[in-house]
Amino acid sequence: MSAAGKSGACEAMLEGDPDQNYENVLAEIQSFELPIEATLRSVYDDQPNAHKKFMEKLDACIRNHDKEIEKMCNFHHQGFVDAITELLKVRTDAEKLKVQVTDTNRRFQDAGKEVIVQTEDIIRCRIQQRNITTVVEKLQLCLPVLEMYSKLKEQMSAKRYYSALKTMEQLENVFFPRVSQYRFCQLMIENLPKLREDIKEISMSDLKDFLESIRKHSDKIGETAMKQAQQQKIFNVALQKQNNVKFGKNVYINDRIPEERNEVELKRGFEEEDENEEEVLTVQDLVDFSPVYRCLHIYSVLGDEETFENYYRKQRKKQARLVLQPQSNMHETVDGYRRYFTQIVGFFVVEDHILHVTQGLVTRAYTDELWNMALSKIIAVLRAHSGYGFPVNRLFDLLFEIRDQYNETLLKKWAGVFRDIFEEDNYSPIPIVNEEEYKVVISKFPFQDPDLEKQSFPKKFPMSQSVPHIYIQVKEFIYASLKFSESLHRSSTEIDDMLRKSTNLLLTRTLSSCLLNLIRKPHIGLTELVQIIINTTHLEQACKYLEDFITNITNISQETVHTTRLYGLSTFKDARHAAEGEIYTKLNQKIDEFVQLADYDWTMSEPDGRASGYLMDLINFLRSIFQVFTHLPGKVAQTACMSACQHLSTSLMQMLLDSELKQISMGAVQQFNLDVIQCELFASSEPVPGLQGDTLQLAFIDLRQLLDLFMVWDWSTYLADYGQPASKYLRVNPNTALTLLEKMKDTSKKNNIFAQFRKNDRDKQKLIETVVKQLRSLVNGMSQHT
Repeated sequence: MSAAGKSGACEAMLEGDPDQNYENVLAEIQSFELPIEATLRSVYDDQPNAHKKFMEKLDACIRNHDKEIEKMCNFHHQGFVDAITELLKVRTDAEKLKVQVTDTNRRFQDAGKEVIVQTEDIIRCRIQQRNITTVVEKLQLCLPVLEMYSKLKEQMSAKRYYSALKTMEQLENVFFPRVSQYRFCQLMIENLPKLREDIKEISMSDLKDFLESIRKHSDKIGETAMKQAQQQKIFNVALQKQNNVKFGKNVYINDRIPEERNEVELKRGFEEEDENEEEVLTVQDLVDFSPVYRCLHIYSVLGDEETFENYYRKQRKKQARLVLQPQSNMHETVDGYRRYFTQIVGFFVVEDHILHVTQGLVTRAYTDELWNMALSKIIAVLRAHSGYGFPVNRLFDLLFEIRDQYNETLLKKWAGVFRDIFEEDNYSPIPIVNEEEYKVVISKFPFQDPDLEKQSFPKKFPMSQSVPHIYIQVKEFIYASLKFSESLHRSSTEIDDMLRKSTNLLLTRTLSSCLLNLIRKPHIGLTELVQIIINTTHLEQACKYLEDFITNITNISQETVHTTRLYGLSTFKDARHAAEGEIYTKLNQKIDEFVQLADYDWTMSEPDGRASGYLMDLINFLRSIFQVFTHLPGKVAQTACMSACQHLSTSLMQMLLDSELKQISMGAVQQFNLDVIQCELFASSEPVPGLQGDTLQLAFIDLRQLLDLFMVWDWSTYLADYGQPASKYLRVNPNTALTLLEKMKDTSKKNNIFAQFRKNDRDKQKLIETVVKQLRSLVNGMSQHT
């Protein structure tokens, strides 16, 4: 309220009862409504003495309030006094409590000093206990190591070297890693290589002693082996006699004398054999092979088995040459020949035993090589001394037979070599980054390409890594075949003929078989097949260099009338044809995989407006794979592309005519047409160079004419021109059109339940039925004519 309003209100109050009015003024003042100047002004502006009366009323009001205050204070005073009294009592108790707490704290401090001392002792004991536990644990780790090392020392002292090596292996792999942080372990680790070298030296020394021993006793070993063979022959003869005696029982039924006499003689013969067997020692009795086994095991454990094998074979070859070297007076006595041959027999008896009781130390190829060397030396010796009455013609005939078997063995071995090469090949062009790598490849394989030479590094050879490897192995085969043939002392022409025939067998049978098996393997894809075709092309070109290689060995010109030519050309051509056929097959299989992903809605009312996803993926795949085919001969790539398009067209047509597909809508036909358009665009984009005009598009001509017929619904033209050479729909078979139209007729009936109420639908249905009848009539007429 404004001041003027309040002033008017006060004046109105003062116009009534004065006492009541003062009361109202006091109430107005006590209400704390500001400002109050208008209220006070109304008191002072009233009749005389109004101020005095107001002050009296104000004093009375103050007194009343003081009384109210006093009453309120008197009401609450007793509680305040009681609270103070309680506080005074608590102060006394608090002082007592303080004294007690102080005393208790002092007593606790005094008592805790001893506890602290004992606690510190316990902590020290716990630390010591923990340290002792740690030491025990570490010692438990170290003790097995020390025990094993002590065992190793004992094994070394007892010359149990193979066991010592096994112990070393356990130490390194199991025990040392646990305590490798300790110095004593490091010392042990540093000492193991020296121990291994000591073991190798000791075992090699034993082996040398063994080799020296068998070199000295080879004639005794051979003589023993020959006696054993003779005893075996005697035993076989006796056994045959026993069988004849048993058979003779049926002959001498009434006469027992022959039977009894034969049994007595046979018994005496067996007794004599037993006596002889007791006198004849075995090879194992004469030779202690343990140094060989021990040394082989030791070097195998040390991972240096190849060094041991090479050393053993090298030393045995040296000993073989010494054994095969005849003495100057050998031909003078029969005993000289006997001693010569017993040494040779003894040598090969030892090698045969090593071959069968060890794995890899002596291989069949190694023994064959030694045997070939022995045969050549024996033949030379016999020829040199044949004038003394020892004919060797039959031995030469045997050697020729062995040569054929040897070639068969070589072919089997090289079949495995070729398989390994093909397995390890990555079927990618050989990358080269500098001139050194380029020269390395050129040194292995005779490759000439001026365009590649002009290219800057890095670059790639067109063939993969298997090509130079195969070329090298063919040359190795020729060398291996030559080693046997040249020892037969044949003419250069005969050796040349042998080498060429063997090489032809390698190419036409072994390598050809490996290539065909490789091509048919399931994991060989289209890219690998392309590389195989490229590889065979370069191998075919290298055949002339192989012929030159043989010519340089034998010095027989290729122009000689009777010189055999290499059949590598036909071999690699056959492999290429097989690879090309596999390309066509795998490419069609890949197309089938894409087509199987097709998911058409055959009842759709409207097409999607874009080609199906599976078809676009298929076309992208074909584009990428035909890009790879650019490295193939043009005809192969063109045939593959044409075959793929034809197969795709056939697959799409079969999809439309599938018997399981019962209904096709017009929208589905339009969607299918969009996919065929994409196929035609791909065919017209010349994915493979060299195809003339619209050759690829002709692969889809049957589909195109069929779809055009249904898209424009031009049945009158089709029926009228059918059978005419210039027919617009010449490639549309009536049976095919009828099958597709019947599927659309069924769809029309299903989707147009109320077709009978719409004139256009009824007309379309009648038209379809009419065309179906005419097509059936046409098909029936064709079948009757046929």
